[in-house]
Amino acid sequence: MSDTQYVMVIDLVKCIGCHACTVACQIENDVPKGFRRSMVIDAEVGQFPTVHSVKLPRLCNHCADAPCEKVCPTGATYHLDSTIQVDEAKCIGCEKCIAACPYKARFMHPVSHKASKCTFCYHRASSGLMPACISTCVAQARYFGDARNPGSDVSRMLATRPHQVLSPGSGTRPNVYYVGRSPEDGVAAVGDAWTHSTHK
Repeated sequence: MSDTQYVMVIDLVKCIGCHACTVACQIENDVPKGFRRSMVIDAEVGQFPTVHSVKLPRLCNHCADAPCEKVCPTGATYHLDSTIQVDEAKCIGCEKCIAACPYKARFMHPVSHKASKCTFCYHRASSGLMPACISTCVAQARYFGDARNPGSDVSRMLATRPHQVLSPGSGTRPNVYYVGRSPEDGVAAVGDAWTHSTHK
């Protein structure tokens, strides 16, 4: 087992919905037109009469208890340094992982016919670089690093700031956290309902 636990922390107050992260991800990972590994949706949170809109970045949550990994019949979906990756050589395109993901973060690549999703830019992270979406975020709303390193930005943020995950009831133990909004805002519940919001 690796000593590294890569996590992403997203500050919802800082996110301005510019979609630079989405574009950077598409370019870095050669994501096909019409598909997204990372996106920002407009979500309504809170309860009447204090409902308001929030820009909510979405991506694979790299879950510690990942449903996609459990249903994969070939072992194509696997853990690597606390991230979830896809071995295209083993993927048979059965789409079971796509159906199992509670975050709707996977899609079938139209050319390779393999499951595709955010990788936390593992090819960059493993070389000491930040994921493309982190490097491009103009509002500095995204943070990435090793949660097991007490000196990392993400470790300090999770230790000192209230945080939420999407769809906590799913029990997936995700490695993507959201700060900047109170639990009363209902951000955590958006994980299951986001398809009813406008996404760009």
